Amino acid sequence: MRRFLIHIVLLTGGFLSAQPALQHYGNMQLHDGAQMGLYTDLVNQAPFDQNLGLFGFYGTLPLQVSGDFSPRFFDVEIANDAGVDLEIPIDVANNLNFISGDFRTDRALSDIYVSLLQDAFTVGESNLSKVDGHVQAIQQQEVIFPVGDASQLRPLTYQPTSVVPVTKCAYFRDDPTNSPFIAFLDPDLRPRTIEEIGRTEFWRLEGAVSGTVTLTWNAQSNLGAIADDVSQIVIMGWNKSAGRWLPLSNAQASGDLTAGFVISDVFTPDDYVVLTFGSLSEAEEVFKLDNFYISPNGDGINDFLRIDELLNSPNNELRIYDRRGLLVFSQDNYTDQFNGFSNVDGMVINRGAGLPEGVYFYVVRLLDLDTEYQGFLYLQR
Repeated sequence: MRRFLIHIVLLTGGFLSAQPALQHYGNMQLHDGAQMGLYTDLVNQAPFDQNLGLFGFYGTLPLQVSGDFSPRFFDVEIANDAGVDLEIPIDVANNLNFISGDFRTDRALSDIYVSLLQDAFTVGESNLSKVDGHVQAIQQQEVIFPVGDASQLRPLTYQPTSVVPVTKCAYFRDDPTNSPFIAFLDPDLRPRTIEEIGRTEFWRLEGAVSGTVTLTWNAQSNLGAIADDVSQIVIMGWNKSAGRWLPLSNAQASGDLTAGFVISDVFTPDDYVVLTFGSLSEAEEVFKLDNFYISPNGDGINDFLRIDELLNSPNNELRIYDRRGLLVFSQDNYTDQFNGFSNVDGMVINRGAGLPEGVYFYVVRLLDLDTEYQGFLYLQR
């Protein structure tokens, strides 16, 4: 297969470029197996939507996509540290591969976004490559939005109770109570059980189907400013009809104040303006177990996760989550089944290769004793 590298000037078929941009006026289509690499701006002035190949954004200079028509790609990848600025939406029908650099959209313009169509998925998103702005998803059952700001990935996982026709999300490194992107949301309008509203970051999520969301935090989230213990952390949302902050999570947060996640109760995103973190007035009691280490290399040492405390409660539930709060392993009446492989269908890519090395969170519920434990797990390959 050939890779076509388009630079500044291209005069062929339906193309005309007299400036450092590829200007499309029609007659372009990528067939199955075709690959096109773009090293200059794209001005799309005609429908470009019957594609099956790979379209890549490359180079070392910032690129821009503009024009009167939104292009619809099949496979897309970005390997450009300077990033790509979107003046119009782009659609991805299959795979969006993040290598380096961000797709950037204006946060004040929610009608410009990267759109993931019904069967589309993403791979490779990281602090170095993501969407710095708005992401839309169409006809999806579960979405991990690869959003963040210029320096970090801050994903949001949305699990609707049924397929959601359209959903959209953006991340803001800003004070949710007093941001130029939204109206003033008075932090004092909150239940008495809530001690503080976080002032560091927030997400805007649109979706008409009820479901749950998972939010993660890191050291830059500065949750130590609003809580003394991770058990105080809850998801908060500004409810449109009530005109006040309301808590959206009752489940225990997992992790510590520098890294962790919390899963919401079921709610409808369109009922809320923004989502962020808050803290309970009193910490709820959380039991901690030791942190665990497993290295499933077949040497008979630490190949499986063993939790001795489960001997006292064979009627139990074990859930393991990655750093984004994505469930990767679930087992009722757990003994020693986890050896670094996911048993959860859905969002785990290339499940047969095993989970990647790194830190995971686990939550154990001892149903006989009505007790819940949590802790960290380090997986080494």
